[in-house]
Amino acid sequence: MRTTAELIYKQIISDLKQKIFDHEFPDMKLPDERTLASQYNVSRSSIKRALNRMANDGIIFKKRGSGTFINPLYLKNESVFNYEEGSNLGVTDNFQMDGKKPKIKVLSFDVERPSEELQRDLFLEPEDFVYKIVRLRLFDDQPFMIETGYIPIKIVPKLNQQTIKGSIFNYMQDKHNQSVTKSFLSVFAEPSTPNDRELLGLTEHEPTGIMEGVFFLDNGTPFEYSHMRFHYKYLKFNTFVSVTQ
Repeated sequence: MRTTAELIYKQIISDLKQKIFDHEFPDMKLPDERTLASQYNVSRSSIKRALNRMANDGIIFKKRGSGTFINPLYLKNESVFNYEEGSNLGVTDNFQMDGKKPKIKVLSFDVERPSEELQRDLFLEPEDFVYKIVRLRLFDDQPFMIETGYIPIKIVPKLNQQTIKGSIFNYMQDKHNQSVTKSFLSVFAEPSTPNDRELLGLTEHEPTGIMEGVFFLDNGTPFEYSHMRFHYKYLKFNTFVSVTQ
């Protein structure tokens, strides 16, 4: 369970990021900690924690004696993937473009026996069954990702067509009090398939970005094997590196 303090500081980060995307700080400078604490009606320690996290992520930087400023490269190179530590790792919450969250179109929802590879990745027995869920993700009406997920039925026996039209990870958190907070993912590119070209609007000579791997519940249980195929222009990730000597 998240504490109230954790929720507050994450809400502050989310709101400040939205204001940054909406260009509400034309001089690229954030208000000081005292002003922000007053605006959000929270303690300065909550503001300091939020700003420190944003600085560690490269969203802002602090200049001694001058204040806190927005990193212009963050705006210029915004990744569609914006994961906040400790939150659900789902696409719905963490993939954004210009502050917008993606829409979902369900392409198929089936039940099948897991392959030997899935049995290994999700720690399943041969007699277990999995949901196979294929969904198209869109920003407005522009498709950007085909997502194929495999989830053990024994973990969520009541998953249904209506639930998968929204965030499955949020459903787990809201209905089962379990969060998906860890993953092991591989990221690479490969030639686009005819299905990629049809659904993502790619040409024959344009590649597809791939992200695939296993998502884990906060208790360590493997929850989903996911294979995500991106329009290549959305496969961009940023990281902030501190260099020490």
